[in-house]
Amino acid sequence: MRETPLSNCERVFLLKSIQEKKRLDGRQTYDYRNIKITFGTDFGCCTVSLGKTRVLAQVSCELVPPKDSRPTEGQMFFNLELSPMASPGFQPNRQSELLVTLNRQLERCLRNSRCIDTESLCVISGEKVWQIRVDVHVLNHDGNLMDAASIAAISALCHFRRPEVAIQGRDITVFSPEEREPVPLSVYHMPVCVSFAFFQQGTYLLVDPCEKEELVMDGLLVIAMNKHREICSIQSSGGIMLLKDQVLRCSKIASVKVSEITELITKALENDRRVRKEGGKFGFAESVAKERITVLTRDETPLEMTDVQAAADEIISKADAPPEAVPSPVIVATGTGQVGEGLQNTWGLEEDDEDEEASDTAELEKKRDEVMVISDSEEEEVVILNQESQ
Repeated sequence: MRETPLSNCERVFLLKSIQEKKRLDGRQTYDYRNIKITFGTDFGCCTVSLGKTRVLAQVSCELVPPKDSRPTEGQMFFNLELSPMASPGFQPNRQSELLVTLNRQLERCLRNSRCIDTESLCVISGEKVWQIRVDVHVLNHDGNLMDAASIAAISALCHFRRPEVAIQGRDITVFSPEEREPVPLSVYHMPVCVSFAFFQQGTYLLVDPCEKEELVMDGLLVIAMNKHREICSIQSSGGIMLLKDQVLRCSKIASVKVSEITELITKALENDRRVRKEGGKFGFAESVAKERITVLTRDETPLEMTDVQAAADEIISKADAPPEAVPSPVIVATGTGQVGEGLQNTWGLEEDDEDEEASDTAELEKKRDEVMVISDSEEEEVVILNQESQ
């Protein structure tokens, strides 16, 4: 299913509002939407909300043989998925151009920038190393997926803990979290992507474009930078020509935004670490709304107890008269009956029983008066008269 295109009226309205330095959600030109970072119960699970855009990142690890060219370094693998749950324009099991672009930008931002110490992931040189896998799932699409994905991925990597291992000769023992404390990854810096949308061939600029603003933009510039103002990667798309001054201006804006986002990630990690240490609620359980009774007492309503009889008589006088009640209704229709306390049980069969009894008595009396003939053969006939006649 393809995404729904904008109408001409919507396109003209958006471009006109951008010319007047106004945005649909009331933000200024360089304002970001609200960013919320939530960590899961397990280490390495992170959800980032950038306005209505929601992205989930999950980090996992396993022991694999290293590459022949780098026998002492671990491996990092990134996978981003666009499901139809996030937007009706995304198709399942199909690599779109947007998906390929996001995957490449995420790899340039995190893996090529060497933000993780891959040499510390080596267990046995040339035999076993840790492979770190980062799966990013887009839960809802409302624009600027690259920024949300980069924030979720680096936050999940900083939050992740790999199992502790022990080496004895060539034997490797992997300990569970209950046996030994997991080991965090060595993170050198936190690269974060900042997206800039250009309109009317670079005349107007917006930071953190939403979905509708992305549909009318002419080009997009994504700058990955850390808080030390080191540019990790730059990606331009859309076919527009940018001047040197425009790129320098975007880099200065990105340095300020990256510092704010990095501070937000650091505070979220510290809060999660403190809550886990204190034993309180953390992760998704903290964000779930509590369903409980908040009021255990109720206010007493004062009642006027004087002249109760007069008030009752007044209410009765205003009420309608009750209908006449039948004391003991009896159903007399044939074939029906009614059973109940104080009611007459009848099934319409009493009169028939009386008639049958009367007819049986009359037949018996008639048989007594008749002469009874008893014969054992056809020739002999014996007549027995009543004793009274004899």
